[in-house]
Amino acid sequence: MSIRPPAFIRVCLEGVRFPEDWWWTLFVIKLLAAAGLIAGIYVPGVGVAANAGVICYFLAAAVAHIRARFLKSEFWLNCLGMLALSTLALIVSYVVPGL
Repeated sequence: MSIRPPAFIRVCLEGVRFPEDWWWTLFVIKLLAAAGLIAGIYVPGVGVAANAGVICYFLAAAVAHIRARFLKSEFWLNCLGMLALSTLALIVSYVVPGL
């Protein structure tokens, strides 16, 4: 979805004025995050670090939305929704032993 972003992602990237020449970096970041989360299943601590990185990614996205004053539904649903889900996953991984 980052190589050829669908309309809802394209709207977000254009709304925060993220340069199209840099869109490829999001693919690399998401690929590394996915690899870290998968590795975290087998290597203790890596999953927590990867999840913290994902939270930082969505925090940066939220700041970009706020600075650009792009506070439409994409901000509330996509950005803050994924930030909340990532944060919840991190919290649950600490509260529920063995996850």
